[in-house]
Amino acid sequence: MGSVVIDSAEGGVSRPPRSYFTLTPDQLSERIAGLKADLGSEVIILGHHYVGDDLLAFADLRGDSYGLAKAAAGVKGARTIVFCGVHFMAEAADILAPPGRVVVMPDPTAGCPLADMADIDQVTAAWEAITERAEGDVIPVTYVNSSARLKDFVGRHGGAVCTSSNAGKVIDWALSIGSRLFFFPDQHLGRNTCHTRGIPPDQMILWDPDQPSGSSTPERIAEARVILWKGHCLVHQRFTVEQIATWRAQRPGIRVIVHPECPFEVVQASDLAGSTSFIIDQVEKAEPGSAWAIGTEANLVNRLKHDHPDRFVTSLSPVPSICVDMHRNRAPHLLWLMEHLAEGRVINRITVPAEIVEGARIALDRMIEITGG
Repeated sequence: MGSVVIDSAEGGVSRPPRSYFTLTPDQLSERIAGLKADLGSEVIILGHHYVGDDLLAFADLRGDSYGLAKAAAGVKGARTIVFCGVHFMAEAADILAPPGRVVVMPDPTAGCPLADMADIDQVTAAWEAITERAEGDVIPVTYVNSSARLKDFVGRHGGAVCTSSNAGKVIDWALSIGSRLFFFPDQHLGRNTCHTRGIPPDQMILWDPDQPSGSSTPERIAEARVILWKGHCLVHQRFTVEQIATWRAQRPGIRVIVHPECPFEVVQASDLAGSTSFIIDQVEKAEPGSAWAIGTEANLVNRLKHDHPDRFVTSLSPVPSICVDMHRNRAPHLLWLMEHLAEGRVINRITVPAEIVEGARIALDRMIEITGG
C-alpha cells in the first residue's frame, strides 16, 4: 500500500470479531448511530460515493476524491476523521487535515490496484530517462489515486496532483509552464483529458515501466508532448464499446455517461464523460422519464437508480463493476472502530511519515490553488 503507515493501538490492523458479522443490519445501524451520537462533534465521518449504503448512511460528508480532499482540509472542531474509502484517500486526508487531527479507517487494508501500478522507484527511473531525453521542462502530474510518496515526488519536482474532476485544469496549468507532461498512473484519464485539450494521439506515448526505456525509443520520448503511464482502473477498464452498442439497440434514446478512467474508445462512443460528481449531477438534473446507462462503480449506479425511480438508470455493463477494495469497509468494521473511539482508543490510524508530508502537501495545495479551491 505504498507509503501508508497503519498505526493501531492494538498493533497493526484491528478487525472486528466474527460475531459482529452475525448482527442484523438494524442492529448494526442502531449501535453505530448511538455511538455516533455519543461521540458528537469530536468525530466526523467522510464517505466516498463508492462505499456501501450501510456506511454512507452515517457519513457527515459524502463526495468524490476531490470533494473529500477539500473536506479534510477544512475540518473544524472534530479531532478524529473517520475515512470510509481507500488508503490513498485517507493519506490525503492526513496530509491536508489541520494540525492535531487523527485519521482512521474502518478497514485500512482497503487499497487501490490503480495506485499500486506505479511505485516511487519505477517513477524515479522513468523521470530520469524522460528528462534526459526530452528538451524543455517536463511537468509531472499524478492522479490522486496514487501513494503519498508519489505525491511527494510530484511536489518536489514542480508538479501537482489532479482528480478526475479537475484533470483538465491541472493539465492546462502544467502545459502552460512546461513543454511536456508526465502523467501517472492512469493512462486513460490522461489520454481522455489531453484529447479534450486538443492534443493529438501522435503527441502522446505510453510508458511501460516493465519494459526497457518504457517500451519507447529515445526519438519518440524526445518528440512526445505527453508521456502517459501504463496504468488503469480495474473497475472502469471493464466497460466496452460493445456494451454501449447493445444498450443503444435495446433502448433507443438512452444516454450513455461514463467516467474518464474508461478506455478512450469507450469515452468517444459515449454521450458524456466526467467525474463521479459530474455523473451524479447529470442524472439528478435530468428530466423524468430519461434513460441512462452509466459506466462507473456499481454502488453509485444502484444508489442513483434507487434515488431517481422516475428515471431509467442502469449499469452500462451487464455484470456489475464493483470496487472490491471500497467494499472492504463494511458496517461491522465501522462499529468496531466507533466502539474503540468511544472508549478513548485509536485503532487503524493512517499516518503519512513526516518526510513525505512536505512535498505531498505542496502538490495537493497546488491542485487546490490551480482549481480555485
